[in-house]
Amino acid sequence: MATPGQLSRSLADVHSSVDIAHLSVWRRMFAFAGPAYLVSVGYMDPGNWATDLEGGARFGYQLIWVLVMSNAMAILLQTLSARLGIVSGRDLAQACRETYPRPISMALWGLCEIAIAACDLAEVLGAAIGLNLLFHIPLLIGVLVTAADTLLLLWFQSFGIRTIEAFVLALITVIAACFCVEIFWAKPSPVEMLTAFAPHLNRQSLYVAIGILGATVMPHNLYLHSALVQTRDIGRSEPAKRAACHYNLIDSVVALNGAMFVNAAILILAAAVFFKRGIVVTEIQQAQALLTPLVGASLAGVIFAVALLCSGQSSTLTGTMAGQVVMEGFLNFRMTPWMRRLITRTLAIIPAALTIWISGEQSTFRLLILSQVILSMQLPFAIIPLIHFTNDRMRMGKFANAAWVRMLAWVAAAVIVGLNVRLAAMAIADWLATSGKWHTVVWLATVPTSLVLFCLLSWITMEPMISRWTRRYGRAPVALPEMAGAAAEPAPIYRRILVPLDHTVLDRLAISHATAMAHLHGAKLFLLHVEEGVTSQVYGPESSTAEVEAGGQYLERIAQSVRDQGLAVETSISHSPSPRKEIVRYAGLVKPDLVIMGAHGHGGLKDLIFGTTIDPVRHDINVPMLIVRPGKT
Repeated sequence: MATPGQLSRSLADVHSSVDIAHLSVWRRMFAFAGPAYLVSVGYMDPGNWATDLEGGARFGYQLIWVLVMSNAMAILLQTLSARLGIVSGRDLAQACRETYPRPISMALWGLCEIAIAACDLAEVLGAAIGLNLLFHIPLLIGVLVTAADTLLLLWFQSFGIRTIEAFVLALITVIAACFCVEIFWAKPSPVEMLTAFAPHLNRQSLYVAIGILGATVMPHNLYLHSALVQTRDIGRSEPAKRAACHYNLIDSVVALNGAMFVNAAILILAAAVFFKRGIVVTEIQQAQALLTPLVGASLAGVIFAVALLCSGQSSTLTGTMAGQVVMEGFLNFRMTPWMRRLITRTLAIIPAALTIWISGEQSTFRLLILSQVILSMQLPFAIIPLIHFTNDRMRMGKFANAAWVRMLAWVAAAVIVGLNVRLAAMAIADWLATSGKWHTVVWLATVPTSLVLFCLLSWITMEPMISRWTRRYGRAPVALPEMAGAAAEPAPIYRRILVPLDHTVLDRLAISHATAMAHLHGAKLFLLHVEEGVTSQVYGPESSTAEVEAGGQYLERIAQSVRDQGLAVETSISHSPSPRKEIVRYAGLVKPDLVIMGAHGHGGLKDLIFGTTIDPVRHDINVPMLIVRPGKT
C-alpha cells in the first residue's frame, strides 16, 4: 500500500527520477526523450495491425490519408497531454477527479477502464498470434501463456523508468527494421500512394477508418503521457517548464511519426501484396502465411511474426502503466503493480479465450477490429476534458492554449466525435435490423446506453459554461469590491468574528457583513480558507501549486482591504479534504463570538453536486452564526 504522499503523484515510484540538468542541448534532449516513445508503442500495437491490414487489403492505399490525419491529431493531443502534466503537475485522470463531480469522474473512470481492457485484449491476441506463428502454439494456449508477461513487467519495473524506455525503444527498432525489409520486398507503387492522400470515405470503409483512428489516437495514452512527463525532474519555474514543453514536443513529433511509419508500412504492405491480387485478409495468420509465396522471400513470414510478437510485448508494458495512472488518478487509490496487472490481464484473457473457444481461431481478427472501435468510441471522453483543461488560464497560466491551438484541437475533437456518432448510429441500426425476435432486448441494451453516453459527453463539453453559470455556487475566486461600513441593529458585543471563505461571490457578502459587525463592535476578524485539493490533502502546509498560491494571494488581498479600513484581521489557510471538520477545528482554536458564512441557497441535486458545509458546521459548534445568501440581508 502506498503512502498518502505517493498517492498524490503520478507514477510515484519513478516520479521526478530522471535528472535533466545537462548543459549540452543534445544531452538534455536525450534526457527528455522517452515518454513519447512509450506512448508511441500504443500506436503500433496488434490492434493497429488488424485495422491496417484490413484497410490495405480491402481498400488498397485509399486509407493512407486516415493514418496521416490520425497521426497529426495524435501529435497535437499528446502534446497537450504532456503540457498539462508539465505545467500543472497533474495527470489527466487527477485533473478530471479534481474538476468534475464524483459521479461524472467515476463514469469517466469506468469508460477508461473499458478502453484499457480493450487495448489489453488486442495485446493478448497479438502476442498469442505471434507465438502461434513462430512456435505453432495453439491460440487458446497462447492466450493463457500471455498471463506470464506479468512477471516480465515486474522485473523490468525494478530497473527504473529509463530501463523500460530503453527496452521499449529496442522493440520499436526491431518492428521498424522488419517492415523496412518487408516494404523493400513488396515494391509498392509510389504514384498510387501519393494519390491516396486525398480524403475519401464510404459506408464500407467508415468502420475500418474509425478502427484506424481508434487504434492510432488511443484514449489511455492521453492519461499516460501526462504522467510520464513527470518522471523528469523539471523544476517549477516558468523557463524550466517552457524548456520541458519544447523538448517534449520534439520527443512527441519524432516518436509518433515513427509510429505512423510502422502503421503506414503495414497498410502499404497489405495494399501492395493482397489488394493487388484481390485477396481479402480475414485473420493475421493468413497474412503471414501468404507473405512468403506472394513476396518471394522465405523469411518474410518469420520477420512478420517477430515484429508482431515485439509489438504485443512492448504494448503490454505501457498498457499496465496506463492502467496504474488511471486507477490512481481517478480513485486516489494505488494497487500493487502485480495485482493491477493480473486484474487487467484477466479481463482481457477471458473474452479472448471464450471467443476462440466458441467461435474458433478465425474470430480473432474481427475481435481485434472491434477492440479498436471500442477505443475510438471512448476517445471523446478523454479528448474534450484535455482540451478544456489546457485552455484554462487559471490552471495553465501563460501556458494555456493559444487561439490557433484551440481551433485545431476542437476541429480534431469534432472530427472524432462526428465519425463516432455516425458509426454508432450505423451499428445500432444494423443490430436492430438483424435482431429478429431479440429486437426489444437489443433496443434496451443499445439505445438507453447511447443516450446516457450522449448526455455525459454533452455535460463534459458544456462544463466550463455550466461552471460559469453556477459560479455563485462554486469555485473560482472573484474580485472583492470596496468594503463599506453598514448600520446594524443593536446586538450583543462580538470581539472575535470567524469568517470561512470559499473563493466565491459569497465571500463578498460574508466580508461585507463581517466588517460591518467589526466596525460596530471593535472586533477582530479571523479569515479562514480550506484548500481541498489532493496536493493539499497530501502535503498540507507544504503544498505549492498554482491554485494554492493564487488562493493565498486572494486571501491576502481581502485581508489587506480589511486592514485598510482600520480593522484587525488574522488569516489562515488550512489543508483538508473536509472543510466542515477544519472549520470546526479552527473555531476551537480561535474561540470566536460569531461565525459568518455564506449560503449558496441550493439543495437537492445541487447539494449532491456541490456539497454542503453550513448544516454540519452549525451542528458541531456552539457559537452564534450569521448566514448570508445572495439577494438576502
